[in-house]
Amino acid sequence: METCDLGDRQDGSIWRRKPSPAAPRGVLVNIIHSVKGYHSKAIRFLNVAFDSAGDSLLAGDYQGNIYIFDFNGNRFSLVQRTMQACTALAFNLRRKTEFLVALADYSVKCFDTETKELVSRMGGHDSAVTSISVHGSGRYAITTSTDTAQLWDLDTFQRKRKLNVRQSVGIQKVFFLPLSNTILSCFKDNSVFAWEFDTLHCKYRLPTPVEGSALLYKAFAVTRDGRIFVAGGKSNQLHLWCLESKQLTRIIQMPPKVRAVRHLEFLPDSFDGGSNQVLGVLSQDNIMRFINIGTCKLLFDIGSNEEGISTAAISPNGRYIAAVMENGSLNLYSVRALTQEGNKPPPPIFKVKDWSKCTSEANKLTMRVTSGRSKRPCKSKGSKIQTRLMKLQVNTSLENKENDLSGGLNKKRLQALLKGFGEYPAKYRMFVWRSLLQLPENYLAFSSLIDKGTHSAFVNIQKEYPIKNRRLLRVLQRTLSALAHWSAIFAETPYIPLLAFPFVKLFQNNQLICFEVVATVVVNFCQHWFEYFPNPPVNVLGMMENVLAHHDKELLQHLIKYNVTSQVYAWPLLETLFSEVLTREEWLKVFDNIFSNHPSYFLMVVVAYIICSRAPLLHCNQTADFEYFFHHRNNLDINVVIKEAYHLMEATPLDIHPQRMLDDFIPLTKGQYPVFNKYPKFIVDYQTQERERIRQDEIEYLRERQLAHELEVKAWEHKAEDEAWYRKQEILLEAEEQRRKVLLEEEEKLAEQRQRLAAVKRELKVKELQLLDASRRRFLKHQQDQRQMELNRLNDEIIRKASMREQERAATVQDVEVRWMELESQRQLFEQHLIKDQETAKKEMKEEVDAHRRKVDLEDHLVQRLMKIHKEDKQKPQIVAEENLAQAEQKLLDTDWRLQALHKLRHDDQAREKCYEEIAKLLHDNRVKEAELLKAMREAEEKKWEEVTQKKAQLEEEQKAAAAADEHRKQFLEGKMNEELEVAEKLQREDGYFERLHDLKTGHTERGVELQQVPRSGNICLNDLSSSEPSSHGKQEDLARQEWELMAEVRRLRQKLTSQARTRHPPARLPATPWTP
Repeated sequence: METCDLGDRQDGSIWRRKPSPAAPRGVLVNIIHSVKGYHSKAIRFLNVAFDSAGDSLLAGDYQGNIYIFDFNGNRFSLVQRTMQACTALAFNLRRKTEFLVALADYSVKCFDTETKELVSRMGGHDSAVTSISVHGSGRYAITTSTDTAQLWDLDTFQRKRKLNVRQSVGIQKVFFLPLSNTILSCFKDNSVFAWEFDTLHCKYRLPTPVEGSALLYKAFAVTRDGRIFVAGGKSNQLHLWCLESKQLTRIIQMPPKVRAVRHLEFLPDSFDGGSNQVLGVLSQDNIMRFINIGTCKLLFDIGSNEEGISTAAISPNGRYIAAVMENGSLNLYSVRALTQEGNKPPPPIFKVKDWSKCTSEANKLTMRVTSGRSKRPCKSKGSKIQTRLMKLQVNTSLENKENDLSGGLNKKRLQALLKGFGEYPAKYRMFVWRSLLQLPENYLAFSSLIDKGTHSAFVNIQKEYPIKNRRLLRVLQRTLSALAHWSAIFAETPYIPLLAFPFVKLFQNNQLICFEVVATVVVNFCQHWFEYFPNPPVNVLGMMENVLAHHDKELLQHLIKYNVTSQVYAWPLLETLFSEVLTREEWLKVFDNIFSNHPSYFLMVVVAYIICSRAPLLHCNQTADFEYFFHHRNNLDINVVIKEAYHLMEATPLDIHPQRMLDDFIPLTKGQYPVFNKYPKFIVDYQTQERERIRQDEIEYLRERQLAHELEVKAWEHKAEDEAWYRKQEILLEAEEQRRKVLLEEEEKLAEQRQRLAAVKRELKVKELQLLDASRRRFLKHQQDQRQMELNRLNDEIIRKASMREQERAATVQDVEVRWMELESQRQLFEQHLIKDQETAKKEMKEEVDAHRRKVDLEDHLVQRLMKIHKEDKQKPQIVAEENLAQAEQKLLDTDWRLQALHKLRHDDQAREKCYEEIAKLLHDNRVKEAELLKAMREAEEKKWEEVTQKKAQLEEEQKAAAAADEHRKQFLEGKMNEELEVAEKLQREDGYFERLHDLKTGHTERGVELQQVPRSGNICLNDLSSSEPSSHGKQEDLARQEWELMAEVRRLRQKLTSQARTRHPPARLPATPWTP
């Protein structure tokens, strides 16, 4: 058998290798969903459903995960997370990708498997939906709960009809019949009705089952052709009805091991034409047996006591069986493997007896089958062949009847399970409690109590018990009110909210069960509590004190020593049912044991709690410490307390055992609740009367206070009306006086307005005259302004023409200056040539002088050498002395020269530094002035440009008119200027030639004089040569002076020529010439 663990995967393959059709025990794959973490666990699957083709399976687990398994594609995928357990599934809708799921919040939702989105949500149920039936067309669906059935249109997801029944009847299942438009409804009273789908009219009702049948229908199945209807329930019998004849045709009796039927479903066959013959029966032993309803043969079974089946679904094509196992896993069975010849049992030996002689109709219809298997492989360790016999068990023992509970449970087995595990499974705890307490579920009686409304004693319960959860508070208020309406004692009991609150919190979703659990606890486990009302039950406390004295006398003496009575150490535990001292899990575990035992076990648990707490209690020596201990949680192992309670139940003598004083467990009666009057009626009646009297007094007081308040309000209203009337009269008088004053003021204002109007008229007349005078003056001024503008325009024209003349004159001067600069450059070039000639002559003269000087020096050297040779012998000492003296003098002279040079350098540095400072200061001042000048120039430029912009329009017209005249004037001036310039150039050339000749003559004369001044003798010294250098410097100064004189002469000549040209051709007054780019 292959196992597929879904784990945290959202999709994947179902099996690694496709299993063989002949799989062992027919299991193709076992699917589990495990979660790894700190506490690894497996998530249980709850429901499965096949699609209409039978190749895809939909499965929902306890956490609300919905998986789809595609067996042809060998894939699975997570299609939705609903976050809550699902109670029913349907996957055969008209739109193949959509499916319906019923959730634990009583809602039904439609999802899409491809988009994984919610399509619609359908509500309206007040309890869990147990089944969903889809019409053959896939367009309609019926959702069924215990109290109602609703018909839905799956195209619009709107509810079309709703079936309501009495709570005492209850609905088992409502579903569509295949291949027809008939709806079949099955109720808890074994009644079956058929309804027309279109009109919802009742077509027929199946007759009541035959007499002597105690079968309560719980499971139903219909063949694919809709002809055979099978029902089963709390029995090993199956009723086969023919829907065409509306008659019970056969009763099939299952083996003795089958005591109740939980699920029925036909196995389809491709060749039976819809008249299915193989029926799957899931019984209370979690084994699903498949039988042939025609031959009553057992074909095969799936599941076992070790691996039980919780629920199952068969694919429409008859290939697969999907079974949800008791351990929460999902098994997929192959029908082909289960029906192979090798695994089939041999033909059973059955015997159908003829009951025609019997008078009972049931005996005539009942088929008693006895069969055995001889060649089927057995599961036992030995090699013996196991034989199964199907016999009818007619009678059961009395003990089993006493221990049998509702729902197919057995009290002895539950007690054995409880002793083995210490508690019931959390998933089935509520079901087990309901079975143990044997709740009657009296819907009508409970409804009558609820319809009485909220009891006056619990109207303001939120003030005493401020519960944040408003829904929980309402359920508690309704439960307590129902208890108070049931028996008056509960309205006067102050601790009844503490007693009921734990059960209200557990069963808040089902108020009927909550009320009946509390009522059962009060009737059975709170016996003799109200006999000493309003005092605590001293008789019950005395019983517990006797048990404590017998088992732990030391602890009791310690409690007595500090005046701690049973009302301190036992009564708080009783009135709160341990809810203050235990956690939720511990409390549930304790009440698992209390509900499974005699009511006296409850008192033994209290004594066991006290005995197990003896160590801390022996250390307490104050009453407040004892009170705190029994009103708060303590560090105590509840399993030890439970074991100690069982020990006390067994070890306590009968004379002091509470079981002797308390009655056995008695469940609530069906139909109506029992009368509860085990309390001092006169005290309760007195308190009720007092409460009623106080309530009436309060009502009277409230009525009188309301009446007084109304009178006071009326008095205030009259007073307010009077004050309003007087105030209105005062306002009217004031208004009258105000109107009189207003009239007088209006008359005065009217007179003033008339005076002001006359004055305004006079002012208007004066203003009119003033405006006429002002308009005349403005016209005169306008004429003056026009004349002034004309004069200004003429002045501007004169100034413009004068400026043009000045510009022309400046241009002429610039042209003359340019010509003069050209002449000056020519003169400088000529002077350069003259200077080069002079330098050449000087160089030749200097070479001649140097040659003569060398000749003289040679002669002098010879003479001096002869004289030196002559004097060396005579004056050698003198010469040495003179040389030394000369050296000393030379050094002195060098030192003085160096000092003077250093002083001169220092003086020059100081002077230069002062000069630099003055230059820097001047530069700074110049920069400041230049910046100011630049700013002023920019401002002037902006103003000028503004003026130019303003006058540009005027100039454009004048420029067009002056263009022709300006061109003529230019041509005339250019001709005249050319003539004058030619004359001026001719004169300049003549003057320049004359001046150059004069300069050449002067230069030759000076050179002749210099040559004459050179001595012809050979006595030439360096001093003579040095004296010639100043003379050359003077010549350069003379040349510069002559140059400036020449430039001045040229300027005078130009001015003369310009004046002559003006006198001969005076300038004409022509308009300015426009600038053209």
